[in-house]
Amino acid sequence: MALRAGQAATAERLLRTLAVQYPGEPGVQWLLGAALLAQGQPEASVALLTGLLERVPDFAAARVDLARATRALGQAQLARGHVQAVLKDHPHHHLAWLAYGDALVDLGQYTDALIAYERARLTDPHRARIEAATAALVADDRKGSEAAFRQVLQADPSHAAALAGLAALSLAADKPHDAERLLRHALKQSAHLPLAQRGLVQALIALGRLEEADRAARELLKVEPENDQTWLVLGAVATKLMRQEEALEAYQHAARLKPREVRLVLTLGHLNKTLGRRADSEAAYKAALQLDPASGEAWWSLADLKNYTFADEELAAMQAVLAAGRHAPGGEAQLHFALGKALEQRGRYPESFAHYRRGNALRRLEQPFDIGKYERRIGRLIQVFDAAFFAARAHGGNPDPAPIFIVGLPRSGSTLLEQVLASHSQVEGTMELPNIIHMVHEFEDTSADRDGYPEAVLRVSGPELRALGDRYLAETAPLHRDRPRFTDKLPNNFSHVGLIHAILPNASIVDARRHPLDACFSTFKQHFAEGQAFSYDLEDLGRYYRGYLALMDHWDRVLPGKVLHVQYEEVVREPERNIRRLLEHCRLPFEEACLSFHRTRRSVRTASAEQVRQPLYRSGIGYWRHFERELEPLRNALGDALERFPSYD
Repeated sequence: MALRAGQAATAERLLRTLAVQYPGEPGVQWLLGAALLAQGQPEASVALLTGLLERVPDFAAARVDLARATRALGQAQLARGHVQAVLKDHPHHHLAWLAYGDALVDLGQYTDALIAYERARLTDPHRARIEAATAALVADDRKGSEAAFRQVLQADPSHAAALAGLAALSLAADKPHDAERLLRHALKQSAHLPLAQRGLVQALIALGRLEEADRAARELLKVEPENDQTWLVLGAVATKLMRQEEALEAYQHAARLKPREVRLVLTLGHLNKTLGRRADSEAAYKAALQLDPASGEAWWSLADLKNYTFADEELAAMQAVLAAGRHAPGGEAQLHFALGKALEQRGRYPESFAHYRRGNALRRLEQPFDIGKYERRIGRLIQVFDAAFFAARAHGGNPDPAPIFIVGLPRSGSTLLEQVLASHSQVEGTMELPNIIHMVHEFEDTSADRDGYPEAVLRVSGPELRALGDRYLAETAPLHRDRPRFTDKLPNNFSHVGLIHAILPNASIVDARRHPLDACFSTFKQHFAEGQAFSYDLEDLGRYYRGYLALMDHWDRVLPGKVLHVQYEEVVREPERNIRRLLEHCRLPFEEACLSFHRTRRSVRTASAEQVRQPLYRSGIGYWRHFERELEPLRNALGDALERFPSYD
């Protein structure tokens, strides 16, 4: 059982004791050979298992493990022969089919390998339970799915499909490290199993290890070129690596394999939007509506094009879908946000706001937010990252000045600042990178209640801080090979300025700031895919903004001059002065191209993708006044924070 659970060293110790007590016992010899293989000792495993099979040539399980060991030594042809011998007498041997598939992949016989993996699935003694667990996972019954996968693992702790299933659940719960651990164990059982390889690609993407993910995805493509899921993960990797044209091609392959898959058509629309292909993007969203007129995501995607104006018949169609309740799960909120936009375009502001409010209420049910916990976290950050913390670590971290962090709140001009900086010849505009957040999660996991951050940072030594800075730069290196500087535009990193400075003391940090009523209302009417659960309630929004201001004030006190605050309205009013100020803070020489940022051709993956391809405009300043009465709860929550901001309209 220890061996199956991945505790090979423990198993070896127990088995060697048993081997002394029962010399020559075939079962003990077999398991000892398997334990050696699991610890990366294929030569010793081959020697032991070969001797065993000379005495007991019909020992099928031992011969399968001998095949796995010889394959690990690069002897795929010999491995195939061993497995063929087993399958001749045992055609329903599940593990033999897995080993056969691995050997065939090594031999480049990919079509036959896929057949072998399918035979492994069909001969799996736990097939019915795996299929039930997978169906529950697809239906988003996570508890039921987990229980079913764990039942399989109780019987067989090394079952590759069950491990891959639990990994999928870990990814859904935003625990990519757990997912990788489970998948690595699964891949020890079958080195090329597409199900596990595909999961590993997704885990590596989530962990920000993009080059590893790219290599794994390309290996998977060799085995499963006609699986739409393979093209999906390849497209996901390319997207993260900012190879948008390559991503578009991958998703087009997937769409050809599944031409009526609405989700794929929508993805093509999203990619064309990031590439600035407005007409193609709109066409894709309308094609999705042809396939599914009740698709809330398609309606919202049209609304999110910003300058798309809904026709009266489209408004009526959305209202009919909502009234009939024909939308998909989760689609109701998107329909409300889209209807809010359509009615806002017609100046029907109270009706518009009612839909925004209802859409946010539905999102709040899906993703509750504890504003009190957030406020307590702000207090803890202020307490941990004090002046003494930085004085004691004045010479830590990696001194590389390459990163430029753009922080703040959503809808506050961060994409505009990134576009300005990305117009500079020395700067690569990337996207909202997850790397700092992953580090924060790792610190959180150091306590039993998974709330160890920020206090866990106090226990980190100077060399460890340097290692974290090294890691960040290594993980992000694939995104900016052609330019010496790059942006990291994850707004929520405003909470982690202290950690960023500790590991990357020479990084530039810019705070994109906007009048709180415009910023908060713009956030309130935006349907975010994930990550902004604080935006679903006006009081939460106001309190969140106040916490943000308090923390930014703290960074100014303990790290004076570290963060440049850039007011969106001031950039609109005096662009050249503020852009020069921005470049100076980032230690970049002035370039005229930064003033013509809207002409810069690059992919933009945020809600402001279309706006930053236009010259600066004033229409968004003071826009909240159309909803002044409805926003009274927000004004009350913001309180005296409003006094810090003049009226820019």
